[in-house]
Amino acid sequence: MPSMSKWVVGLALVGLCGCASDKVAQKSEEAQEREQAAPESIQPPQASNEKVTKKDTNTDQKPDVWVYTVEEQRADGQGRDRMVRKEMDINWDGRVDITTYYDAREEREREAMDLDYDGKVDSVFFYEKNVNVRRERDLNGDGRVDSWSYYEKGKLARTERDSNGDGRVDYWEYWENDQVDRIGEDLDGDGNVDKWSRNTPAE
Repeated sequence: MPSMSKWVVGLALVGLCGCASDKVAQKSEEAQEREQAAPESIQPPQASNEKVTKKDTNTDQKPDVWVYTVEEQRADGQGRDRMVRKEMDINWDGRVDITTYYDAREEREREAMDLDYDGKVDSVFFYEKNVNVRRERDLNGDGRVDSWSYYEKGKLARTERDSNGDGRVDYWEYWENDQVDRIGEDLDGDGNVDKWSRNTPAE
């Protein structure tokens, strides 16, 4: 083969290798994204410093509540077991459906729910001073939050939704007096409201 032809073939092979490596890198990045978006387990593994107490609330000889505590010292030097997490099986199928996390004062700060009983978290309520302030949901089951609800003084104030799965909010509802007051929509995908519509309840 003439030297010029070898040179051309060599360049072609380098180009093909470059394309292949780009595809591998792209696949790797996509795999990482999928891995990061893996749904959270409703029952996290028990930490080494946690003790678990099992309870049978329906007297079927099977536990349906699991209370996790950690040992710590109080200000007076006395030891105590502080509750950090509680898991509940509410349909008595032997699997956890709700996991509640508690702060240093044993007040609720996060409550995760498995709504479709697949072992993965679908909905999470967030609390401040034991009052619900936000709810996040994964509506399509891809492991990423696509619906957010915000509460003020215990009442729903605003909801946001990523309706097309691109990771960006494109739909907003603002609530007043327990009903939708106005709706905002992002029609071009730039993250900003393009269209507002107001609720006009029938008289």
